[in-house]
Amino acid sequence: MEKTKVNFRWAFKEFIWPRRKIVSLGLLLIIIRSTAALVLPYSSKNLIDEVIPAQDMVALRLLITAVCIALLLQSVSSFSLTRILSVEAQRLISILRARVQQKLLALPVSFFDNQKSGALVSRVMTDVEGVRNLVGTGLVQLIGGSLTSVLSLVVLIKINATMTSFVLFPVVVFGFIALKAFGYIRPIFRARGKINAEVKGRPTETLNGVRVIKGFNAEAQEIRVFKKGVDQLFQNVKKSLTATALITSSSTFLLGLASAGIMGMGGYFIMQNTMTYGDFVSFTLFLGFMIAPIVQMSNIGSQLTEAFAGLDRTQELLSLEEENNPTIRSKKIKSVKGEVTFKNISFSYDNQIEVLRDINFFAPQGSVTALVGSSGSGKSTITGLVTAFSNPTLGQVLIDGIDLSTVDLSSYRSQLGVVLQDDFLYEGSIRENILFPRPNASEADLQSAVKGAYVDEFADRFDLGLETVIGERGVKLSGGQKQRISIARALLANPKIIVLDEATSNLDTESEAFIQKSLGVLMHNRTTFVIAHRLSTIQKADQILVIENGSIIEQGKHQELIAAKGRYYELHTYQSRI
Repeated sequence: MEKTKVNFRWAFKEFIWPRRKIVSLGLLLIIIRSTAALVLPYSSKNLIDEVIPAQDMVALRLLITAVCIALLLQSVSSFSLTRILSVEAQRLISILRARVQQKLLALPVSFFDNQKSGALVSRVMTDVEGVRNLVGTGLVQLIGGSLTSVLSLVVLIKINATMTSFVLFPVVVFGFIALKAFGYIRPIFRARGKINAEVKGRPTETLNGVRVIKGFNAEAQEIRVFKKGVDQLFQNVKKSLTATALITSSSTFLLGLASAGIMGMGGYFIMQNTMTYGDFVSFTLFLGFMIAPIVQMSNIGSQLTEAFAGLDRTQELLSLEEENNPTIRSKKIKSVKGEVTFKNISFSYDNQIEVLRDINFFAPQGSVTALVGSSGSGKSTITGLVTAFSNPTLGQVLIDGIDLSTVDLSSYRSQLGVVLQDDFLYEGSIRENILFPRPNASEADLQSAVKGAYVDEFADRFDLGLETVIGERGVKLSGGQKQRISIARALLANPKIIVLDEATSNLDTESEAFIQKSLGVLMHNRTTFVIAHRLSTIQKADQILVIENGSIIEQGKHQELIAAKGRYYELHTYQSRI
């Protein structure tokens, strides 16, 4: 229950209060609508008890005119209510989606290591939709329905207090059942959001890996996994349907009993001449106006319960700490020289698995530092620290003598270039992918990057050249072609520090020859960190760090390490034989 209070306070502060003028207008419109709706049942008493017996045609015309005006007010206010609040709710959904997306991109890389991309997409697109029931008609209708019920109750008591007291008992019982049911439903809705995200996210992952799935004949396995998720979603929905069915059936039974009782009591009072026909008809109509909003509020209550479950997850996401915390990362670097120092660096994931131990080295401005070693030795973790994708558990990474953990990431990464092993490309054209770091770059700069990475060597073979659409993740290109686009992108960014993580791993011999030349241009006067399994690509490095089991076991130039006949010599000798 406390969670609900906290969530509602947050939702009120974030969504309702900033739009208090529109919400207040909605409340005014619903008051007008509710008041106008009461004219018809109130007029029925006068029609039956006074106008018809007196055969007063003037009063009849006035009565019909008043009812028509009330109906017009009710229709106009209902249209305005939906038009104003529903549009504002959709506007808020779009704003909130953009805000959640912005928040996701501000989170550290480690967050995404533990999340499924499909599930995160669901959080962006689905969880925020519940806000429509707060700023939209849902919350206002809940308040308006309550107002209509209260006004109707006052009139009912005035007409016949005894009959009203009889009606209130099943209404109170129904309210108690509804509250209990909503308390049961909310955790179900909350779990549904997570299950729904998993189920919706699975097809995204399946489509991204469709070649692997088909290559291993794993379609049946994927179908089983998806069916399992769909069944979990079904079981969750079944639980909520049971609870909502209980609310609906209990309302039908209890309120039906009340109506039956009113028929009996009304008939008795009319026979005793203590109630007129007009009073009975008016009482019956007002009873409908009191009960209908209560039944409607049970449906709105379910919507609000589902909305808060989604907003719970949205609030959790928005409250996560961003990687570029301005209170910690307050230093902005206008121009990076490129001196990088690792000082007593140790790193572990979740303070459990130690990946690096006591790493110390200095990379001068414009130098090339190569990292070699067995798979899983810690090479990528070191480059991850250089790019500030991770923060060291112990020690300091210094950029031009400044502790990187205190530097504003935007000011630093604007002068950083990366070419990763998993070269990510968008579905657009070759041109769009190269322009990614600098969308407004000049044509001359673009062509320079294209030529420097030898992209033109294969792009010119396509009919559309640089305008060729390469498909999702560059599926229409070879590994070497995708890698050259990634290098062209880095050239265009014109960074001061370069990280090349297996940048030549996907290249054939011909492509590698092209890339070796372009990398020479890219690395000129730039501090560069290179990870490569092919030791031939790093023989001219200023320093080579041999990493094994998270430690630097050898350090020096190529010829020095060969002469030492240690681990580097073993790796080089082994590759030379292949």
